[in-house]
Order: sequence, then C-alpha cells, then structure tokens
Amino acid sequence: MTMACVRRHTCSLCDIPDCAEDREAHNAWIVGERMSAVGRRFLVMGNKGGVGKSTVAVNLAAAMAASGRTVGLADADIHGPNTAKMLGAEGRRLRMDEEGVRPYEAFGIRMASISFLLEDADQPVVWRDVWKYDFLQQLFGSVAWGPLDALLVDLPPGTGNETIATVDLLGKVDGVILVTTPQEVALLDVRKAITFVKENGLPLAGLIENMAAMACPHCGGRIDLFTGEGVEAASRDLGVPLLGRIPFDPAVAACADAGRPFVIAHPEAPAAASYQEIARKVLDG
Repeated sequence: MTMACVRRHTCSLCDIPDCAEDREAHNAWIVGERMSAVGRRFLVMGNKGGVGKSTVAVNLAAAMAASGRTVGLADADIHGPNTAKMLGAEGRRLRMDEEGVRPYEAFGIRMASISFLLEDADQPVVWRDVWKYDFLQQLFGSVAWGPLDALLVDLPPGTGNETIATVDLLGKVDGVILVTTPQEVALLDVRKAITFVKENGLPLAGLIENMAAMACPHCGGRIDLFTGEGVEAASRDLGVPLLGRIPFDPAVAACADAGRPFVIAHPEAPAAASYQEIARKVLDG
C-alpha cells in the first residue's frame, strides 16, 4: 500500500495546500478524517510479551460485536501480527476501491493487519522506525474503517515506537486496557505501562488479569497457575480499576489457533463470561 488521498485518487477533498510538498500534514488530515467516524478508541497493551494480549483483544472485539456494536480491530503489532490468524484470515488479501483499503470482516469485526501484506506467514518484518510510522499512518488513514462504535488497537509489547506513534496518530484515546498475568515479572512490566499511560495523559480503562486460575478437571477446585499476590492487589496499590479476571481454559488457545474467537465458539464457558463482562465494562465506562 502506498499512502494517497484514498477516498478519491485526487486531493480535491484535502484541506492541506500543496499537500504533495507537506506529506506529514496531508497524512495527519487523512487519519483525522478516518478517525472522525470512530466513536471510541481503545488501546490494548500488555507491555510484556506472552500475557495473551492479542487473544484478549480479539475476544473483546468479538464480544462487543456479538452485543450489536460495530467494531474495528487494528493490529499495530508489526513484528508479531497474530490477529488475522485468530480470526481465520491468515493468507487473505485486502482489496482497495475508491473509498480506500477495505478491512477484512469476520465475526462482525472489521480488521486490518500487516499480515495481509506478507507473501509468507513466516516472513519477518525487518523495518526501521520510519517505515513503521508510515505503515501505522496507512493502518489508520488508508483503511476505510467506516463508522464504528469502537476501534480496538492491538499494540505490541513495550512502550516503543509503535505505541508512541499510535498515540500521536489517533490524537484522542478513550481508554487503555492493560493485560497482564499474575506473576510478579509481568506485573513489574505493567507498572511501567501504567506510568507511560499516566505521563501521556491517557485515560486508563483498567487492568485485566489473564490466565488467572483454572478449575481442576478432577475435583473442580481452583488451581493458581502463577505465584504472587495477583493483579487484584496490584490494582489496589496502583489505584487502577480491575476490569476482570479471565480464568485459564485450554480451549482459548485452541480456538485462537483454529481462527475462531473463544467467546463465539464457547459463549457459555466461564472464560467467555469474563470476556463478555469486561467488554460491557469497557463500553459503559
């Protein structure tokens, strides 16, 4: 994809004089136009890899869509894009028309990812920051998201270039959803993410404790998978709302691998109920 005034193959709608010479202002105008049709914008952050952030983002989007909301999912994880596979869209290609790049639609979710540009799923993305910034401008500006009740942005781990660029490009963020597991190493990183969010004046939707515990298949008792005091104590200490605790269920990973959101495949499961309740809290917050 190359950046252009994608609603028409001309700049007749652009308010930027001599936009060919002022590319940055032109691109910012396009992103602003796209995002003006989005009701609420949420960032899904994990800061630490391996906490299930993308799985949570996909299932929250699916839960919101199942409740009748118009939902978009933007995969800003350039080096490890997983949302396409989790929605059964791996290997697909996006089409472009006079309105721009059309997002892929599955399970009521409009989604876009760098996955759709890769020739091979095993191909690594080896980009400098300037190329990442250009891609993110296209993700938010060239994709014809259309009117949305909510847009969820799946961010990569850390607080580096992609996260900073996303915050700059979106302009307005309605809530940051922080995903962590209960062990102290993950909580150490999520504390850093909270500091980043507060220093940038972003609203915190709250914390999600993922893979909180599981039920013993024999006695039904609770099995804690991680040591530590858990996210509930960290939530109190840090003054951050706890959105919910998602119990561990092996079927969540199986559904992700199969390309079907867990909340759609197993809507009555305890983990699905947690996703659904968190989705309601985020939308009502």
